[in-house]
Amino acid sequence: MTVTKDDVLDALAKLQLPDGGDLVSRDMVRAVTVDQGAVRFVIEAPDATTAQGMEPVRKAAEQLIARLGGVDSVSVALTAHGPAQPAQKAPPSLKVGGHPKPQAGPMKPAGVKRLIAVASGKGGVGKSTVSSNLAVALAKEGRRVGLLDADIYGPSQPRMMGVNKRPASPDGKTIIPLQAHGVTLMSIGLMLDPDKAVVWRGPMLMGALQQMLGQVEWGELDALIVDLPPGTGDVQLTLCQRAALDGAIVVSTPQDVALLDARKAIDMFHTLKTPILGLVENMSMFVCPECGHESHIFGHGGVAAEAEKMGVPLMAQLPIDLETRVSGDSGTPVATGQGPVAEAYAKLARGLIAGGMA
Repeated sequence: MTVTKDDVLDALAKLQLPDGGDLVSRDMVRAVTVDQGAVRFVIEAPDATTAQGMEPVRKAAEQLIARLGGVDSVSVALTAHGPAQPAQKAPPSLKVGGHPKPQAGPMKPAGVKRLIAVASGKGGVGKSTVSSNLAVALAKEGRRVGLLDADIYGPSQPRMMGVNKRPASPDGKTIIPLQAHGVTLMSIGLMLDPDKAVVWRGPMLMGALQQMLGQVEWGELDALIVDLPPGTGDVQLTLCQRAALDGAIVVSTPQDVALLDARKAIDMFHTLKTPILGLVENMSMFVCPECGHESHIFGHGGVAAEAEKMGVPLMAQLPIDLETRVSGDSGTPVATGQGPVAEAYAKLARGLIAGGMA
């Protein structure tokens, strides 16, 4: 039996990391070579600190590949993404925001296969919760996923994903994103003082979004989920006109007031010729944990009726529950665990994958 590079990657994709995901979905495998039964590859950690604790992972990977048929020897090196900055040298400063730079046409970050926006007509419908949990669910399904928090005035993904470290910039131009729960993450909230309001006009917003799309080293991703701010403003227009979007998911509650604004978001995407992948009904029902009674707090069936009217899929009907709220506030999305809500997000992720969008 002859082992191939794909055999090695398939095996490594089954090796789960302690903090979520696997070596392949986290894009940590480099320089795989197979030569007459001799297998060599490199595990590249995102930073030197992480690499120091990954020796058990390196050994487990070595033992896993050694058990494959046709493998005579295995050599696994462990390294970090880049050399540590000398302690006495301050990192280059990185200016965030500013007027956008001219570009030839709609662009997609290098290495990103699919660019998917998650939007809503109004705030408070759980769009950011859906974005973070969908990204985690896709990562659990073995996809390489990025999450861009483009809600510049109210970035919430750092809290929901449990990260607060400022991304590095080795040269003052490129930005190294963070990793959490198997997802590559970038947010304007990681670059600015969390207690300071963002008081920017439209051009500054457009410039910041252009930076996060073009200057972040996203790596090889199957899908980049973009968590948009609510409404139909400058950020949405910039993304649709300057980025090669593959489609948008619109989130709403069943409430009539929310649906009024959701229709406007849908109309915006139609106007800008961005495909609508489907609608997600969030806070669809509440199931009492004591007696199991199902209550439709915000109404029932509104989003389903809208999806049928538009001829687009109703991608999910997600409940409102305490676990989702607690998980988001604690920085560990509910999709990382098990249970009915996690399974609902897994089903949503599998639907995207089946449709070729992730």
